[in-house]
Amino acid sequence: TSEMLQKICVRNLVRKYCRGVTAERKVQLQQKVVTSAVFSGKKEGYLESLSQPFLDTRLKENDLNPKVLQLIRGENIKYVTPVIKYDRNGFKARERLLVLTQSSAYVVETAKIKQKIDYSTLKGISTSNLSDGIVVIHVPEDNKQKGDVILQCEHIFETVTKLCILANKQSLVKVVKGSLRFRVGSGKEGTMVFTVGPEPQVFKDKTGQLTVV
Repeated sequence: TSEMLQKICVRNLVRKYCRGVTAERKVQLQQKVVTSAVFSGKKEGYLESLSQPFLDTRLKENDLNPKVLQLIRGENIKYVTPVIKYDRNGFKARERLLVLTQSSAYVVETAKIKQKIDYSTLKGISTSNLSDGIVVIHVPEDNKQKGDVILQCEHIFETVTKLCILANKQSLVKVVKGSLRFRVGSGKEGTMVFTVGPEPQVFKDKTGQLTVV
């Protein structure tokens, strides 16, 4: 009888908890489950991110330039965040916005769309196992794409989680160690090296590689 009562009590407590969960809280939990599957035990800083709730977006739709809104009209904007984009050749850092809609990811410069990536064509998402905020969005080799997109995000766990959920490409997220290859364009590839140092840095080293400290 005691064992039966314990099971009934636990079921009642679980039922009470589940019925008390708000829609917003449910979304948070669902996102955190995806984050856990992708990053748990793989990337530094994951444990510290557990207590930090994800925001719906870092910038509101009204914060976007009207010209950009005009260009992507008809698409439901789901998430916007400031990012640093690194050029594929000289690795110069440029301030950009990453705009995620229901069907595509956009890299935006003020009033211009610099690159559009349809989720259906997305080949992969890579980040390192260290505490940096670098994410590489891998795109197909075709005339529509200039090459893979190298971004630095302040809220790396949130951004990657939002991207892979919207794109439904959770299985394509890779957490790499040491280095990764990315496509520059026109059949060329580049190498990014991840290392540990006293302070965060991102620079082009003497060998021409992008080094992330």
